[in-house]
Amino acid sequence: MRQRRPSIHPQRVLVVDDEPSLLEAMKMAFTRAGRDVVSCRTFEDARQQLLTEHFDVMVTDVRLGAFNGLQLAVIARDRHPEMRIIVFSGFDDPVLREEAAHLGASYVLKPVGADHLLDLMTDV
Repeated sequence: MRQRRPSIHPQRVLVVDDEPSLLEAMKMAFTRAGRDVVSCRTFEDARQQLLTEHFDVMVTDVRLGAFNGLQLAVIARDRHPEMRIIVFSGFDDPVLREEAAHLGASYVLKPVGADHLLDLMTDV
């Protein structure tokens, strides 16, 4: 993984995935790259974070049990219009891709590497 120099104020990143191993891997990679990372395994935990904290970036899986990452993107966009939102999925669903684009979110397919996600975080 490429090393990026941390800024004076690191990006705050909310990472949401219900798969513990993937969540932990992303958290470790983003932290090593100098980001301040908060991770959540459930839609409700992530929703609560979005309502009470400020984040520069949100990286979320589409599928989160009964809810989905695009519902989180709606909340994020409403609360933090400038937030960079990255939604990832194991399925190339044109409807979800269009919804993500409508929300100003990047839609990427699994498997996706941490380097690619980090690049998307900085392409603001």
